[in-house]
Amino acid sequence: MPDYAYKAINQSGEDVSGVVKADSVEMAGSMLSAQGYIPVKVVEEGAISTAGWWKRIETKLGTVRAEELILFTKQFRTMLIAGLPILKLLEILENQTENRKLKNVILSIALDIREGLSLYDAFSKRQGIFSPLYCSMIMAGENSGTLPEVLGRLVYILEHEHKVKSDIKAAMQYPLIVLAALGVAFFVLLTFVIPKFVGIFSRADIELPLPTAICILTYNFLSHYWGLIICGVVIIITALMLYKKTEDGKHLFDKLILETPVVGAIIVKSVMSRFASVFSILQSSGVPVLSSLGILSGTIGNQAIVRQFNRVRNGVKEGQGISGPLKSAKYFTPMVVDMIAIGEESGSLEEMLREISVHYDDEVEYAIRGLSAMIGPILIVAIAVVVGFFALSIFLPMWDLTKVARKGF
Repeated sequence: MPDYAYKAINQSGEDVSGVVKADSVEMAGSMLSAQGYIPVKVVEEGAISTAGWWKRIETKLGTVRAEELILFTKQFRTMLIAGLPILKLLEILENQTENRKLKNVILSIALDIREGLSLYDAFSKRQGIFSPLYCSMIMAGENSGTLPEVLGRLVYILEHEHKVKSDIKAAMQYPLIVLAALGVAFFVLLTFVIPKFVGIFSRADIELPLPTAICILTYNFLSHYWGLIICGVVIIITALMLYKKTEDGKHLFDKLILETPVVGAIIVKSVMSRFASVFSILQSSGVPVLSSLGILSGTIGNQAIVRQFNRVRNGVKEGQGISGPLKSAKYFTPMVVDMIAIGEESGSLEEMLREISVHYDDEVEYAIRGLSAMIGPILIVAIAVVVGFFALSIFLPMWDLTKVARKGF
């Protein structure tokens, strides 16, 4: 059996290290876990290989897919219901997951909890993996003592949003392929086809039609300034990416997305569903309204709507109720405002919020279907315009050339 050097945390929270004989890294980790240790690092002694370097790079740069995060949350909830202690639960999850990135994240969460951090604090330190919504739901579950129930609703939200994103991606896949093909065709025609005719048309001494003149001017511009164009595009993209990381940049980009036809409406409906769903959970868990609004602010996910929602929070703090400030908040639909007002007056706010969530879940599905149906005709028109433009730019001057040739005879 080979020797494996390890670093681990013992039951007292102290760092320990040593060597253990085992058939594999997995067996070495299991042996350490059986002794009550939390393995931090287990490597074969003297093993310096390309595979080892690749694993380290993969761990640093890897991602956690939505399906893996959903499975992790389901398993977390199931073991909580079964009554397992948090540290034991995390140890089992760390051993079960195959994703190295998620494995390391679970291990670091266990170490933070062992040091006395709350679940929310431990999860919120890894917001590259766990979204503000995820962390806020963890906080709601901890504060209300209903973590399994909150995780159950979180699983539903994650699955629903993953389905929505998958449906949008599927709806956009065909259009993107067509647009990419059009872009390639545009480049090929402009770079290789049009220049062949430039010399012919210039020697014929004929007045070029507008489409042909536009093509020639575009070709000349691209051929002379292609370096500047590439540099300009790189600079603009870099500047936009840096600006998007600022608060004002996030707000502006999110606002532009909301103003985009069709897509903006889908996002607003999705946010309304998430808002109502999480608010309903918090109300059923007994979390005070002001505390609920603070948690909700971190779950919305769109800075333009968050700014409007923060005004609502200020209004509630001043004693104006919820529905009153919502009426003056942009993006919150009349249906949401009216049903929350009915819930406040009748004392059935939680039930009204559940109804809002279900309604907007259905609305999002209908909107995505409508988007898919709308894309086809738009693409047909776009293809017709591009093909027609290049056909005219080539065949109109050729038609004029035939006229000149006939006059010569």
